[in-house]
Amino acid sequence: MTTKPLRVVLGADHRGSSTAEMILGMLNDAGYQASIVQRCESGPCDYPEQAWEVGRAITAGEADRGILICGTGIGMSIASNKINGLRAALVHDELTAKLSRSHNDANVLCLSADLLGERLIDKIVRVWMSEPFEGGRHLRRVNKIREIEAGRNPSDPVAGAS
Repeated sequence: MTTKPLRVVLGADHRGSSTAEMILGMLNDAGYQASIVQRCESGPCDYPEQAWEVGRAITAGEADRGILICGTGIGMSIASNKINGLRAALVHDELTAKLSRSHNDANVLCLSADLLGERLIDKIVRVWMSEPFEGGRHLRRVNKIREIEAGRNPSDPVAGAS
């Protein structure tokens, strides 16, 4: 039985577009099915639009994970976390990449094009893509995040039980 490669969709504003192209090549070379939602080819691209497109692809089942890149990663993180079903993590090193997947089941990685070098970004993406979600006590917490998304109190005794 063969497993299908993870489908990864990337989005970037004008400050992150060259970084997105670099990550795209690395992911495809590593055997992932990667694509960029909209390329910033002329002039500025606004990060909320890119976050929306990546989020739409994930929530529609067209992609398994997303990677968003802007100058700091902050705007992408804020915008993408507004979309139900996304758990976006702003990551700055290999440890936060690992923990965002193993503890938080992050399905969107947010990166800074201005603050991280190419070599570190490569390491971060490789760790983030390969790290599994641990489940267990972490699943209870991720389920509580889902309760918040649904507008319910995560302290309710049934919250996180599923």
